[in-house]
Amino acid sequence: MASTAVAGQVLDGSNPAVARVRQLVGGRQEYSPDGWSRCWEEGVTPWDLGQPTPAVVELVKSGTLPGDGATVLVPGCGAGYDVVALSGPGRFVVGLDICETAVAKAKQWSAAAAGGDESLFAFVAADFFTWEPPERFDLIFDYTYEEVLKPLGFVITCIQDNHVAVKPRQGMEKIAKWKRMANPTDPDSAQ
Repeated sequence: MASTAVAGQVLDGSNPAVARVRQLVGGRQEYSPDGWSRCWEEGVTPWDLGQPTPAVVELVKSGTLPGDGATVLVPGCGAGYDVVALSGPGRFVVGLDICETAVAKAKQWSAAAAGGDESLFAFVAADFFTWEPPERFDLIFDYTYEEVLKPLGFVITCIQDNHVAVKPRQGMEKIAKWKRMANPTDPDSAQ
């Protein structure tokens, strides 16, 4: 797997912060919600840019995001920067994170960032893989790997270089649009 970088840090096993995250969380196959909380409590969050992801800012500016009552999910929302950036008139965003500490930070940061108008977003502390959302989402924004989505029936419909990636990530990130293929045995699956 290629290494990624955030704020000048390489995000692979050679980075002490990444090694500490893996130690706290419990590795790739098993994870600990308590470990994610310890990451936030210790300030070991090499993925946190301290601002919305540039790709999200660009998408919002493009005017191509769904509106008119659309709902958006941001799994692994962390401190909530992307949730607030994606929210807007006609678009409600749910930030989901397994870590209650991250959700608490997201609520605190977003209250200040939104100037008291928190009617366009909400935060939920839950495990994405076991959470049962109350409704379907029109859009899900996430940073993830193909090996997670393909087995769940998702296929790439469009992929391009992320030309607005933060400098340390340039050339290593892609922006892809995925669609879940219909499952003939599941009447609720997407078409």
